[in-house]
Amino acid sequence: MTFSRYLYLSVGWFCVGLGAIGIILPVLPTTPFLLVAVWAFSRSSPELAEKIRNHPRFGHYVRHWQDHGVIPTQAKFLAMAMMAGAGVYLVRFSGAPGWAGYSACAVMATLAVYIVTRPSQPPLF
Repeated sequence: MTFSRYLYLSVGWFCVGLGAIGIILPVLPTTPFLLVAVWAFSRSSPELAEKIRNHPRFGHYVRHWQDHGVIPTQAKFLAMAMMAGAGVYLVRFSGAPGWAGYSACAVMATLAVYIVTRPSQPPLF
């Protein structure tokens, strides 16, 4: 096995572990880590990538994102609420310098635009 395969396998398993922790902790998202894991596994172990893509609970989210760039409406609302809450906290309550809070809000606003402009359902054929 080559070094790069070991590296991709390590990244994949690390992200699967973080995704598993995200199932328990509501502040840590599961699906983004599984997306990175599928990406890493597709370069090191396609069988493991397909295992995640076919998972009964999370597989359809991963497949819909990879195949069509879909973010479900519920996930969009949750992302917007979490970013808004984090922005309010940073600006009003964290004690962070104003420029840092507003910079973080600008980044989150940019991400919010990206998330909202993604489709909510795969195309009907």
